[in-house]
Parts: sequence; structure tokens; C-alpha cells
Amino acid sequence: MKIAVLISGGVDSAVVVHRLHEQGNDLHLFYIRIGMKDGRGDCSADDDIDMCRMIARRYDLPLEVVDLQNEYWDHVMEYALRTVKAGLTPNPDIMCNRMIKFGYFEQRWGKDFDMTATGHYAGTTVVDGVKYLTTAVDPVKDQTDFLARITGAQLRHLMFPIGDLPKSEVRRIAAEAHLPNATRRDSQGICFLGQIDYTDFLRRELGEKRGPIIEIETGRKIGEHKGYWFHTIGQRKGLGLSGGPWYVVKKNVASNAVYVSNGYGTARQYGRRLILREMHVISDAPWLHDDEPLEVTFKNRHTPMFTPATLNRVADDEWLLESAEDVQGIAPGQFAVIYDKGRHLCYGSGIISQS
Repeated sequence: MKIAVLISGGVDSAVVVHRLHEQGNDLHLFYIRIGMKDGRGDCSADDDIDMCRMIARRYDLPLEVVDLQNEYWDHVMEYALRTVKAGLTPNPDIMCNRMIKFGYFEQRWGKDFDMTATGHYAGTTVVDGVKYLTTAVDPVKDQTDFLARITGAQLRHLMFPIGDLPKSEVRRIAAEAHLPNATRRDSQGICFLGQIDYTDFLRRELGEKRGPIIEIETGRKIGEHKGYWFHTIGQRKGLGLSGGPWYVVKKNVASNAVYVSNGYGTARQYGRRLILREMHVISDAPWLHDDEPLEVTFKNRHTPMFTPATLNRVADDEWLLESAEDVQGIAPGQFAVIYDKGRHLCYGSGIISQS
């Protein structure tokens, strides 16, 4: 099979190359250069590309570095900054997968191959002729939440060769194969920023604007912040307040006010009803054809934990997700990723508009 492999320089995609090569496939490696338009902060560091070249040489495979920096800025970063400025919580990684890795890359390069393979911890299965996205064997590393806005057409062209392995097994395979990045640390944080702190990035793009931090129960000003866009619902660290813990529970964009509540057990940081809009379905799903509440599980942040809930359409573009448990830090703008109640099939996602 002729396969395009997206490789990052990390151990996961290197083991993808190793497994597919061992199976006798015809592989072509691609490294996607993304980041800020001026090139600063791009996670496409020279040592990452050098590592990719080492893997390519090891297996005598072609490697192509493709540049999608402008597309990343114009679409993913524009979305992230617009969302933050509106007082919402974005997820650039979700949009990067949808628009860059499996969008522009597929349209320009991936289309010439039978399949595109990546090092994501995820899987696929076919039910009644429909290909579904499925959770990985390793619940801690599972990345289906980052893939929850891809389309069914994109999924049909994708394969995830390490989704059936726990991370420890990936490391073991890399060590036994003497891969040069077998012990390389996993990347952390938001890829495009590289060594740039996220707060510094927002300061550079949106500036600073001082505003009050208000205790929501009393209306008392207890501190100041440098711009609501530096804070998100559920945040505890970085507020600079004594007598904590303090949690961000609300933001007012018009007045540039950040509202907080005190205490680990404050009810203000929890909720059970999530209103979702812009519902996106990856593949055909039963809840598309049934007006009755559907038992599901969901995630509203990257975590190995699933929360049971019922999902019900209440309007043309409005869905009610009622959680069976208290959910901490529900932030408008977040994606609620919807799974079947067996925690295996990833149906898609909706954007939280309120709770």
C-alpha cells in the first residue's frame, strides 16, 4: 500500500514508520512546518527535522518538509485569537487536525496516496459499512478528543497504526528497533508556540488591559488582572490572589471583569447542563435519526475520564447535554466530545455555548 506518513520527530510517528515498513508498505514521509508567520516559536525546530531525516535514512525513505505556516496562521490562529478575544476558550489542536493536517495537507499531498498515517493514539472500526473513529487502547494517551472535528471523508483516508498499543509498548518497540528517538521526551504544551509562553503570546497579539477581579458572591473587588483573555473558566493558578484557592467562574468581556469564587468545594465551578451548538458528526451516528434522548459519554477537556450523560436535540442547532455527574470548569467555547456509552466510538463534538 502506498502511504503518506506524517512524522514529527517524536517516538510515536517513528514507530508508525517502523511498523508500516515492517509490513512491506510503500512509504513517503512528510513533516508539516506550521507556526507563526514570522517563524518565531514554530515547533518545527531544526532538531525535529534532523530527527525525521535520521528516521528517513534509517529506512531509506523519502522525506518532504511541507510548509503550511500561512494556512495555519490564517485559519487556526485566527480562530484561536478571535475566540479568546470573545471571552471563550479555544482548542487550536482540534482545529489544526481538521484544517491543516487532514485539510490542506490531504488536499495538496495526501490525495496522491492510498492512505495517510499518523502517530495519533486512536483507532478506527467499520460498522455496517461506516468507518468510525474509536478510542485508543491507552486511555491516558487517547487523542480522539483532538480528532473530534475531522470529517467522515477525512477519516476514510486515515490510519492510526499505534492506536492498539499502550505508550510503554511503543517505547519498547522503539528501543528494540534502536530508533534514535526511542528515549526522546514527548512534546508538551501547544505545538506552534515552541519555547514561547502562551501568556507571552497572547500579550504580544492582544496586548494588556487592566481590569478588576471580583468575588462573585459579594461583588467585592479583590485584585486586578491584565486582560480577561489571559484567563479561562475553571482556572485556579496564576491569579495572584491570597487566601485561596480561587477559581475563575465568569468573565465579562464588555467590562473586562473576571469573577472568582473561593474554596475547593465551591458549587460555582461545577455544572451538569451543557448547551451545545455547531454539532459536528464525524460519521453516520444513531443520534442523528432519533429525537429521543441518547445515552452517551463525553469529555470537555483532554482527560482519560469519560462522563456519562444524555444528549437531546432541543432546536435545529442546539443540543442539551445533561451530565450524570458534576463537571468542573465548563467554559463556553470548549468542545464537548461525544462518545457512545461504551466509551469506544467517538461520534463527534459540539461547541459549549453555555452551562
